[in-house]
Amino acid sequence: MTLFRFSLCVAALAIFAESTPLAQTPTYPGQPATSPASAPPTNAAATGAVRTMRASRLTGAINIDGKLDEPAWAAATPSSDFTQSYPKVGAKPIDPTEVRVLYDDDALYVGVRMFDSHPDSIAAQLARRDASGIYSDWLHVMVDSYHDRRTSFRFSVNPRGVQKDVLEYDDNKGEDLNWDAVWQVATRIDSLGWTAEYRIPFSQLRFGGAGKGAERIWGFQVMRDVARRNERDSWSPWKTTDPGFVSFEGDLAGLVDVPRPSRLEVLPYVSTKLTRAPGDPANPFYKANDTKPSAGADLKYGLPGGLTLTATVNPDFGQVEVDPAVVNLSAYETFFPEKRPFFVEGANIFNIGSINGGPSYGNQQIFYSRRIGRPPQRFVNGQFVDAPDATTIIGAGKVSGKVGAWTVGLLNAVTSEEKARVVDASNLQTTTPVEPLTNYFAGRIRRDFRDGNTIIGIGGTAVNRDLSDVVFKNLLRSSADVGSLDFEHRWANRQWSLTGALSKSLIEGSRSVIRNAQQSSARYYQRPDAGYLSVDTAANSLGGYSAKLGLNKSGTWQLAATAKAISPGFEVNDLGFMGRVDYRNLGMSGSYNNLDNGKLLRGYSLYLGNNHAWNYGGDKIWTSFFNQVTLNFTNLWNVYAGGEYDPSAIDDRLTRGGPRGRQPTQYGGWMEVDTDQRKLFSYTFNTFYYADEKHGYSKDLSTGVRMRPSSSVLVTVSPELNLLHNTIQFVGASNDALATPTYGRRYVFADIFQTTLSATTRVDWTLSPLLSFQLYAQPFASTGRFKGLKELGKPGTQQYLVYGRDNGSTISPVLDPVTGNTLSYTIDPDGPGAAPSFSIDNPDFRTHSLRGNAVVRWEYRPGSALYFVWQQSRSDFLPFEGDFRTRREMMAIFGRPSNVFLVKVTYWFAR
Repeated sequence: MTLFRFSLCVAALAIFAESTPLAQTPTYPGQPATSPASAPPTNAAATGAVRTMRASRLTGAINIDGKLDEPAWAAATPSSDFTQSYPKVGAKPIDPTEVRVLYDDDALYVGVRMFDSHPDSIAAQLARRDASGIYSDWLHVMVDSYHDRRTSFRFSVNPRGVQKDVLEYDDNKGEDLNWDAVWQVATRIDSLGWTAEYRIPFSQLRFGGAGKGAERIWGFQVMRDVARRNERDSWSPWKTTDPGFVSFEGDLAGLVDVPRPSRLEVLPYVSTKLTRAPGDPANPFYKANDTKPSAGADLKYGLPGGLTLTATVNPDFGQVEVDPAVVNLSAYETFFPEKRPFFVEGANIFNIGSINGGPSYGNQQIFYSRRIGRPPQRFVNGQFVDAPDATTIIGAGKVSGKVGAWTVGLLNAVTSEEKARVVDASNLQTTTPVEPLTNYFAGRIRRDFRDGNTIIGIGGTAVNRDLSDVVFKNLLRSSADVGSLDFEHRWANRQWSLTGALSKSLIEGSRSVIRNAQQSSARYYQRPDAGYLSVDTAANSLGGYSAKLGLNKSGTWQLAATAKAISPGFEVNDLGFMGRVDYRNLGMSGSYNNLDNGKLLRGYSLYLGNNHAWNYGGDKIWTSFFNQVTLNFTNLWNVYAGGEYDPSAIDDRLTRGGPRGRQPTQYGGWMEVDTDQRKLFSYTFNTFYYADEKHGYSKDLSTGVRMRPSSSVLVTVSPELNLLHNTIQFVGASNDALATPTYGRRYVFADIFQTTLSATTRVDWTLSPLLSFQLYAQPFASTGRFKGLKELGKPGTQQYLVYGRDNGSTISPVLDPVTGNTLSYTIDPDGPGAAPSFSIDNPDFRTHSLRGNAVVRWEYRPGSALYFVWQQSRSDFLPFEGDFRTRREMMAIFGRPSNVFLVKVTYWFAR
C-alpha cells in the first residue's frame, strides 16, 4: 500500500508538470481555438444553445458601494430575460432583473439591478456570514472558472449585505459551505428594488494559464430568490428536476488577457484559553485557573494550473461548536460530523469510495478527518491522571484543485506523541505515553472524459504509527491502508448515471491487535454459528474489500438503485468511519415529482422504496419497505409523511459476538409539518411512532420554534421527547458449559424503558454583516430502566427464557445498604439444576448534561477576525437508577460547570 501512496503522489506531480506554462492545458472536443484553457461550452440539457453574456474591459475605477452609478456600468451591456426555476417553472419572473459584468487585470465585477414592485416587502434579514435557513431574499452569482460544467464558485448576498460563499461540486451532488473567499460586495435598497455590486478577485478563483490575447470562457449563472413568493429566477434556465446544476450554467465570454494571479495567503493566529473546572484539591495536576496560550498559522498558495496548496501549523479550533450529547447503547461508535474549518473546506474531493445510488444498508466512510487529532487511545489508571483531551496536530497540508480534466486532492497530517502524567497509589508520579506519533495520508485523483460525462478516479488513505514504545505493540495497528477505484458515467442528456467504486483495505499489527480486529463489533469472527468465519490467532494482517454500484435517473420520474458487497475483513476505522461489514445489499426506489402549481399545492412528490441485506453466510439480516409523500402548499406550508414496514430478520450482531438472534417485525410512520417562514413565528412539528410485534416501540415528538423579533435577531428552540421500549436490549453474557443451545455461554437481555428529553437552543444576533453573536445550548436528560432480565433460548429465534419465570430459574437483587438501590442481580438459570449462578450488574442509569458555547465574531478587516468564545459543560452519570422524574431530571442538569474562555485573533494578508 506504500507503493499505492507513492503512485498517487507521482500522478499528482505529473499533473502538476502538465499544468505549468511549458505545457498546454489539454483541450476538449469542440473547444474554441481561442480558448485553449477552457472546457467545451456545451449545455448539459443539450436542448438548445448555451446562453452567453459578454464581459466588458473596465476603464476607470469602480467604488464598491452598491450604487452602480459609474460610467462603466452604464456602458456595459445588460442581460436580463430571467426565467422562473420555481414555483412556475419556465414562466417570466414577476419582477425583472438586469446583470452587467466588467473585469480588469485583478478582478471580476458584477452589477445587478433587481427590480421589485413592492420594495417595502423585500425580505432582508441581517445574519452572520454564511448563514443558512434565514428568511431573506438572496442573489447568487456563480462562476465556473474551470469551465468543466461540474464545479462552480458561488458568491451570494442578501439585501442587507450578508455574504455567503459556497463551492458547488460534482454538478448536482453537493455544496461546500465551508469554502471561504475574500471578496467584496455592497447592496442598496431603493424605490426600484435593490442592487448588488460585486468585486471578485481573480485570486479567489481557480483557473489555468492562457496565451497572450486568448479569450477565456467560463461558466456563469445568476439566480435571484424572492422569499415572500418562494420564487427563484435564473439567468440560465434551470429547474429542480434537471439532472444537474452547474452543467446548466450559461457562459461568460469576453475575458481577454486575464493573467493568472499569483496567490499567496497567510492567516496567522494567536490565542489564549482559560479553563475553570471543578476538581479535587488533592490532585497535584489540578489548576482552578488553567491558562494556555497558543499560536499558529494557515497558508494558501496558488500552484500552477489551478491547484492550491493549503497548510496549517499547530491549528486551533476553539471557536468550533461543541458536539451534542447522546446516549449510545449500541455496539457501534456514534458518528459526529467534522466541524473544523481546515478539514471541512474542500472535503468533497476526499469522498473516497462513495457512490450516488438509492437506498442502502450500512455505511463505510473511507476518509473521516476527525480521526486526525482524536482523543488518545490508550487509557491509563492511577490515583490521579492528567491526560490530554485530544492529540496535537503538529502540522497538516493538502493540495487540491482542478487542472484541465484532472481533479486532485492530496492531504497529509502529522500528530504528535502524547503522554499522560500519573500519580499511583503510592503517590509516585510518572509519565506514560497514551498516543504514538502518527502520520495520516489521504489522496484522490479523478479524470474527466466525454465533457465530464465519464469520470474515472483513484484514491486511498494510509495511517502509519510509530510503535517503538512497547505499550502500543498490542494496542494499536502499525499501519492501515485503503486503496480505491471509482467511476461515474452519465448519458441520455445526463438524465441517467451509473457510479461504482471498488476498495481494498489492509491493516497490519501484532497478533493480539489483529485478533482484536477480527473480534470487534464490525465483524465478530468468533460467532460460534458463523461457519464461514473463524479467528486466525496467528495472523498479523487483515484484508478485505468493498464493491459498490449505484444507478440513478433524474427528472419528473426518478429511479435509484444500489448494490453493495462489503467483505468481512474490510476495515477503514483508522482514518475512516464504519459500523458493521460482512454484508451484501440491494436497494431500489422510485419517485414522482410534480412541480405544477395549483390553487392548493405548489407541487408534490411520491416516493417508494425497498432495501435488502444478507451477510456472507447467506442470512437475511435486513428487509425494509417504505414510502413518503411530500406536499408543498401555496401558503408556503410543507408536509412530509411516510411509513415503513420491516419484516422479522436475523440479527447477527444482537449477542455481541455470540450466536445469531432475530429482530421482530417492525412497522411505523412519521410526519413533519413546516409552517410559513415569512411569519414572525414559524414552526416545525415532527412525530414518529414505530412498534414491533413484541410490543416494543419508539415514540418521538419534537418541535422547532423560529422567532424573528427583529431583522437582526433569530432565535430557534427545538425541544424533543423520545420514549423507547426495546424488548431485546443486550445486557451481558456469562460462560456456562451447560448452556449448550447457545454454545456454552448465556446471553442476557432485558426490556429497556428509556426516556430522553432535550432542547436545542440557538440565538443569532447580528449587529452588522461583520459583527455577530451566536449562542448554542443543549440541555439533555436521559434515563434507562431495565426490566425482565432473560436469556436467549435458541439462536436465530425470538425465544427467550425469562429469569424468575422460566426453567425454574431464580433472580435476586443485591441492594445497597445505604441508598436501597439495586447494585446487581444474582441469577440461577435453572434453580435446583446443575447450572452455576452468576451475577449481572444493574444496568439502570440516569445521565444529564448541559452543553453550550457562545461566540462573538468581528471581521475587523477582510479575511481577518477576532473571536471571543465561552464554552460551558455540565454533566453527570448516575448508575442504578432508571426512573424518569421530570422536575428532578431538569434540576440535575444544572450541576457544577466547567468553563472555557478563549480569545483568538487572526490576521489575513495576501500578495
